[in-house]
Amino acid sequence: MSNQSPEFGPVTEPLLIVISGPSGVGKDSVLELMKQRGLPFHFVVTATTRPPRPEERDGIDYLFVSREEFAGLIEKEELLEYAIVYNDYKGIPKEQVRKALASGKDVVMRVDVQGAATVRKISPDAILVFITTSSEEELVERLERRKTETPENLKLRIATARQEFKRIDEFDYVVVNRDGELDETVDRIEDIISAEHHRVNPRRVQL
Repeated sequence: MSNQSPEFGPVTEPLLIVISGPSGVGKDSVLELMKQRGLPFHFVVTATTRPPRPEERDGIDYLFVSREEFAGLIEKEELLEYAIVYNDYKGIPKEQVRKALASGKDVVMRVDVQGAATVRKISPDAILVFITTSSEEELVERLERRKTETPENLKLRIATARQEFKRIDEFDYVVVNRDGELDETVDRIEDIISAEHHRVNPRRVQL
């Protein structure tokens, strides 16, 4: 069956957009601005076993669950992907993504680089976007400014980031999130999503 209608143009399919990249590149800020713009996407809420930071809200920023609750999700195969991140678990609730795609909405999720690789294996037509900084020095400065890490954890995040940068060729797109240019970063991501909706052969996401 053709993906094209001679009168009405291409048939659009809901997309699965994965926003990823090392810790400190601004993934949360990117997602927050996308939400503020009122874009017609479903933003996946990630489940995590780590305690909330002071500014974070349960069910909005993350689904904060106990380790026992997370283990139950794993046993019931209710996670699209999950991983241990700095001694805590994070995962994507599978049913949440399926329902959003079934409604026809594009789905945007934020995962680490390891999680992005897992999503690609399960759903080859997912769009993987790697967010980065203009340099390693800028990344280190951002992590230091957050002042949320012990010196040992800061070293771990920097070492992990160096390894994650080596996996950039596993992604479809790379977007540099420069200091003070968050609007431009989100503009580029919107352009990517718009272009994907104009493919002659659209991606067809299956989970």
